[in-house]
Amino acid sequence: MRVSYSAIYKTFVKDRFGCLSAKASRRMLSGLLLTMIGSAGAYGQETVDSVGVSRELEEFVFVKRRPGTMNLSGPETGFQVDKSELFRAACCNLGESFTTNASVDVDYADAATGAKQIKLLGLSGSYVQMMTENLPAFRGAAMPYAFRYVPGPWMKSIRVSKGSSTVKNGYESITGQIDIEYLKPQDERKVNASAYFDSDLRLELNADANFHVTDKLNTVVLAHFEDRFMNHDANDDGFADMPSIRQYNLMNRWNYFGERYIFHGGLSFIDERSRAGQVGHHAPSDPYLINLDTRRYEGYMKHAFILNRERNSNIALAGNLSMHELDAAYGRKLYDVNEKAAYAQLMYESDFTSKHNLSAGMSLNYDYFGQHLRRLPTASEPDYLREKETVGGAYAQYTFKLDSRLTAMAGIRGDYSSQYGFFVTPRFNVRYKPTDVLTLKASAGKGYRTVHAWAEYNYLLASGRELVVENLKQEDAWNYGISADVSIPVGAQTLRASAEYFRTDFRQQAVVDYDSDPDRLTIANLDGRSYSNVFQVEVNFESSFGISATAAYRLNDVKTTYSGKLMEKALTSKYKALLSVGYKTPLELWQFDATIVLNGGGRLPAPYQLSNGDMSWAERFPAFPSLNVQVTRWFRHFSIYAGGENLTNYRQKNPIVNASDPWSRTFDPTVVWGPITGAMGYLGVRVNF
Repeated sequence: MRVSYSAIYKTFVKDRFGCLSAKASRRMLSGLLLTMIGSAGAYGQETVDSVGVSRELEEFVFVKRRPGTMNLSGPETGFQVDKSELFRAACCNLGESFTTNASVDVDYADAATGAKQIKLLGLSGSYVQMMTENLPAFRGAAMPYAFRYVPGPWMKSIRVSKGSSTVKNGYESITGQIDIEYLKPQDERKVNASAYFDSDLRLELNADANFHVTDKLNTVVLAHFEDRFMNHDANDDGFADMPSIRQYNLMNRWNYFGERYIFHGGLSFIDERSRAGQVGHHAPSDPYLINLDTRRYEGYMKHAFILNRERNSNIALAGNLSMHELDAAYGRKLYDVNEKAAYAQLMYESDFTSKHNLSAGMSLNYDYFGQHLRRLPTASEPDYLREKETVGGAYAQYTFKLDSRLTAMAGIRGDYSSQYGFFVTPRFNVRYKPTDVLTLKASAGKGYRTVHAWAEYNYLLASGRELVVENLKQEDAWNYGISADVSIPVGAQTLRASAEYFRTDFRQQAVVDYDSDPDRLTIANLDGRSYSNVFQVEVNFESSFGISATAAYRLNDVKTTYSGKLMEKALTSKYKALLSVGYKTPLELWQFDATIVLNGGGRLPAPYQLSNGDMSWAERFPAFPSLNVQVTRWFRHFSIYAGGENLTNYRQKNPIVNASDPWSRTFDPTVVWGPITGAMGYLGVRVNF
C-alpha cells in the first residue's frame, strides 16, 4: 500500500494538531517516520535501509472527520449542524445558517421591516419551538426578528428536530424544535475574532474569549456589533430594499463543575435600531418611515445535582428571565410593547437499567405583554392591549432502548393555563434499525400554542390595510411523521439516502387572512380544515477525495380554509430542490462551496384593483433559482473567505405594492414571495488564538 505525504498529513497532523505550515508538518512527519522505523528495527519486524522504508506497511488507520450535518441518533427525526457546516457560508446570524439545508427555509415576511420567518414542514416559524440549550427562547415580540439576534460566530451547533419531539421542553412544539448551542465557558481556552463586509455596505464584528478561572470555574464573554451604513433602493420605487440596522449584542456565560453539583448561568443584552421607509429623491416632505428600537435583557441559570453517576441519576433546576422592549413606528401607526417572561423547570432523570430511562418534572411559565397601539392622526388616545398568561404543568417520559436496534420514547404532560384551562399533550417517537444499512423512525404527537397576535405579527402594521385581530383561541394540532434512512457502502465511503413524510392537522389555528377583504388583514380563528403534507428525499455523499455533495427535493401540500373555502396556503412554494457541493484540497488549506436552490411557485393572495386600474399582483408567483458560492483559505490561526449570494440575481420586481402612495389602503409591503435584493458579494476573516 502506497502512503502519500498528503494522506499522512491529513490523518495524523491536520486532524490532531490543526493546520500547521508545510515546513512544520514535514518536520513532525519526519519524526513520526523515524519513530516508526526505529520501532520496527528494535522489534525486528521490518527491514529498513538508510534511505527509506523498503517494506510496505501492513496496516494504516485513517481517522475520518465527522460530517458537518448529522442525523439525530435517537428516536426523534432531525439533524444537527455543527461549526464545519456553518463555515460553508457567511452565516452572519441564525437566519443565514440554513442556506445549505433543504429542510428549513428562512424568508422575508415583509419588504419594509426586514422581519424574517422560518418555515419547517411547510409552516411558519410560529409553530417551531425556539430554544437555547433546552430553554425556551425568543417568543412573542422577539419572534419576527429573532434570527438576527443570534450571531453566527456565537453558535457551536444547531439541533433541529422535526415533528413530534420530547415533552420535556413544553407543549409548544407543533412542527418541531430548533435548539441553539452557544460557545461554552469550559471549551479550550482561546480568543476568537471575526469581521464581515458585503457589497450592501453591511459590517459585522465579533469577538469571544473564555477564561478558566479555576479548575472548576469557567467563563466566556461574547460581543457582536453590526451596522448597515446606508439604505438601498435598487428597484427605484422610493422605498429602502432593506432596513438600515445597527445592533450591539453582548453575552457573558459561567459554569462550575463540582463532584456532585454543576452550575450554568449567564446574562445577555441586545440593543438594536432599525430604520426603513421612503428614501432618496423620492422621499416627500412627510415621508413614510418605519423605525424600530429594540432592547432585550435576558438571564438564565441551570443547577444539576448528581445522585448516581452510574445510573445517570440527577435532579436539575433550570430557568430563564427575559424582558423585551420594542418601540415601533409604521408611518402614522405607533406600536410599543414591554414583554416580560419567566420560565422555570424542575426535573428528575435516571437510567433504572441500561434499557429503561425515566424523566419526570414540573414547569411554570409566565408571560406578560404591556402594549400600546396608536393610529395617528385619527386616534388621540392609544389602545391598551394587555395580555397575561400563567401556565403550570408536569410531565413524565419513558425511554426503552434494546441494544442499538430499537429505541422507543413515550411522553405525556398535563398543563393548566390561566386563559384556556387544562390540556394534555401526548407524544411518541420510535427508532428501529432492522439491519446495519436501514433505519426507520416514526412519530406522533400533539402541540398547543397561545397566540399573542399583536406582538408576533406587529410587522403587518406596515401594510396600508387595517389590521383586525379577533378573540383568538389556543392553537391545537396533531403531527405525524415517518422516515427511512439507508446507508449504502460505495467503496470505502458511504452514500446516505433518506425519505420522510410529515402531516400536520390543525384542530384550531390563528389564520392570517389576506384574501377575504382588500381593505383588511384579519387574524381569525380557523373555521374549517387546515393541514400540511410534506414529503422530502435527500442523498448525501462524501468522497475520499475531499468532495461532498447533498441533493434534496421537498414537496409541500399546505392548505387552509379561508371564508369557508379550502385553499392552497398563500406565499408558500410548492416545492424546493437543492444541490450543495463542497470540495477541500488534500491538505485542507482551500475549501470551495456552492449551493443552488430552485424554489417552486405558489399561490398569491386574492389580487385587488389599484386606483390606477392595475391589479395589485398576479394570482400566482413563478419558480425562481438562487445560487450561493464561497471560497475559504485556511491558515493555522485564521481563515479568509469570500463569496456571493443570490448570484442568479433573481428578485421580486415590486415587493412593495403601490409604493407611490404609502398612506393609502392599497399600500402593502407584506406580500413577499421571493428575494428582495439582487446579487451580493462579501468578504470575511476569522482569527483564533
